[in-house]
Amino acid sequence: MSLPWSKKFAYAAPAFTLAVVGIPVYVYIPKFYTDVVGVHIGMLGFILLAVRLFDAVTDPLLGYLTDRTRTPFGRRRPYIALGSLALAGSLYLLFNPPAASPTFETWWFGICIFSLFLFWTTVVVPYESLGPELTFDYHERTGLFGLRDGAMLAGTLVAASSPLIVSQVLGLSQDAEGERLKFFWIAAVYGPMLILCCWWCVLAIQERAGIEHPPRQHLLEGLHAVAQNKPFLLLLISYTIAAFGSNLPATLILYYVEYVLGSTQADFFLVLYFVTGIVFLPAWVLLSRRIGKKWAWIASMAINTGSFVGVFFLGPGDAPIYGVLVFCSGIGLGATIALPSSMQADVIDYDELLTGERREGQYIGLWSISKKLAAALGVGLSLSILSYAGYAPNVEQSETVRMTLRILYALVPSLFNLLGLAIALFYPIHSKAHEDILAAVRKRRTGQAVQDPLRPGRILAGLEPERLSKE
Repeated sequence: MSLPWSKKFAYAAPAFTLAVVGIPVYVYIPKFYTDVVGVHIGMLGFILLAVRLFDAVTDPLLGYLTDRTRTPFGRRRPYIALGSLALAGSLYLLFNPPAASPTFETWWFGICIFSLFLFWTTVVVPYESLGPELTFDYHERTGLFGLRDGAMLAGTLVAASSPLIVSQVLGLSQDAEGERLKFFWIAAVYGPMLILCCWWCVLAIQERAGIEHPPRQHLLEGLHAVAQNKPFLLLLISYTIAAFGSNLPATLILYYVEYVLGSTQADFFLVLYFVTGIVFLPAWVLLSRRIGKKWAWIASMAINTGSFVGVFFLGPGDAPIYGVLVFCSGIGLGATIALPSSMQADVIDYDELLTGERREGQYIGLWSISKKLAAALGVGLSLSILSYAGYAPNVEQSETVRMTLRILYALVPSLFNLLGLAIALFYPIHSKAHEDILAAVRKRRTGQAVQDPLRPGRILAGLEPERLSKE
């Protein structure tokens, strides 16, 4: 039975507001803290890299905990409901630093950013773990995750536009006081919205009653089992490499547009990129039904990368050409986000075939690490390299800094996207293979031995009746 649209919208709603932890935190907040608050750019990059290493522990641990949690309200929903309250508070504190010494401001940023991402993990890992549980249909998953990730893109678009909207609506000045007021109002609006959308999802979505086969493996045993899931490893490695390439431009766009193109229209280009991604996302969902998720994803990466290479050759006065390239690159944006999410749900089903357990949380935790690590490396390494090249805020940059920006913003991302695309070619799960996986899962749970659909000749023993009764 298809999932009702009311539940699909309820599930997608939190993604809209959770997007505030994207563009504002990775694009606007670094520049706000370096140019207005006074944190050194090298130290800021180091902190952002460190918080991602922290995530490498918290993400899989939180996923492991939610898989094994048993409450009258389900495995995931209590974390989403309570975590959203703490997340909103951390967001407000990060966006509203007190006026103090650079040392104090650096500590403030470090504590707030660590808190923000800890509670973001507390919400996002169980939230995203709900998705694979809501439907097992190969194509309906693409539609569900397309809606969720489309909401995330729309939320990112609004979040990316929010500084400009707030400044114009309130008539704020461009000085330090105006910047502080701008981020105060962004936090004041997004905090309550975040809580409301998360609670809508919690109240509207009912988790699957009585998980029949919860995980019994310890954390390290579970991670070892994940390492045996070849489709997941291929998907994770390909996605992480490509995501790193995508996060470099997201981090550096404000610097590139101002110091390489000599333009003040960075906000417009961000809006253009995300609007294009949202508009073309439904077409990619339909295309994936015809040619499969894998090939649609590969095509989207090829379009995204091919369009972006030309950005390297631009300079002052080339903003119109840059706009055309941004539009072309944005065509593939939605698919590069939504299709891997749907493919991830399929590899979780394959894990159930191999282990006899449902471990969405652990897989989402590892997936979350890859997304955060890609973003953190994009921010930490790019800002550190930019600092080493001689970047100084609010002055005309040297030719060395401008060339560094062009390389980091255009060439490096294109190369990483191509590498991710090449690895994705080996991903093995398609529609028929997924049908065979689900059929084998059902058969194995009756105690019958089955053949692994992805490894002909490999026989998986049926699950023991006593184990099934315990589960």
